[in-house]
Amino acid sequence: MNDLPDWLRALYPFAPKRFVTPGGANLSYLDEGQGDAAVLMVHGNPTWSFYYRELVKTLAPKRRCIVPDHIGMGLSEKPEHYPYTLKQRIDDVEALIASTGVTQLDLVVHDWGGAIGFGLAARRPDLIRRIVILNTAAFTAPHIPGRIALCKAPVVGPALVRGLNGFAWPATWMAMSRRALSNDESKAYLYPYNNWSNRVAVSAFVQDIPMDDSHPTWATLKAVEQGIGTFHDREVLIVWGGQDFCFNDHFYNEWCERLPQAQKLYLEDAGHYVLDDARGDAVPRICEHLLD
Repeated sequence: MNDLPDWLRALYPFAPKRFVTPGGANLSYLDEGQGDAAVLMVHGNPTWSFYYRELVKTLAPKRRCIVPDHIGMGLSEKPEHYPYTLKQRIDDVEALIASTGVTQLDLVVHDWGGAIGFGLAARRPDLIRRIVILNTAAFTAPHIPGRIALCKAPVVGPALVRGLNGFAWPATWMAMSRRALSNDESKAYLYPYNNWSNRVAVSAFVQDIPMDDSHPTWATLKAVEQGIGTFHDREVLIVWGGQDFCFNDHFYNEWCERLPQAQKLYLEDAGHYVLDDARGDAVPRICEHLLD
């Protein structure tokens, strides 16, 4: 934390901890607040624990908050060679939670965090109490947007994502709709991804999107998908930005069908980074859901 620039510490005033994953890499994570029951917040691509900063600030006085940076993301180690797969990411989070002594979890998921978080939940349904779903998926989809398909393409994709920062940088404006990120907020999202080496996992996340059963992650994602039905008896809140070009209303409607008991806050004019774009609506509603 001491080596973070002052402008970033002003937005992200936390003291990250370190954990060595089963794959042998150093994972940075937040563990704020106290208690055996925690709120686990799982980010996606190309964000990091910074995405959840306002939720942590609001909840931590009353709830324990655990927020990992996936390997290759955020303040975690960024090895060039690591199993950057959905299975490994679930393994990493599962091992982290086991190390914390937590006995119950409320789960908050966004983007790729949906597949990772529900992957953990499917393995350990006994841990899971309440769930918050933010513009994400945990099931297979037949199509992806053309922009993302281009970033997934061999050779061209890594050149765009790693060479030109053509994934994390566009997200700082494409993921917003109601407002623009401030200069420091944009800098913070991009801070961990400042060169080719540090964008290794941003690219790997895109490459790991399975489009058919020939992809090695397909079976893992199908297992996650099959586990969603386990949580029909849980309290679920869906907070959704309606201006998301990737996780669009098709995904929202599928969540509503898969978890029909869910409460919903549909924000028609908000974008993919719904916690930032609609902070005044989203954060209070999530806290209401998670605080006893």
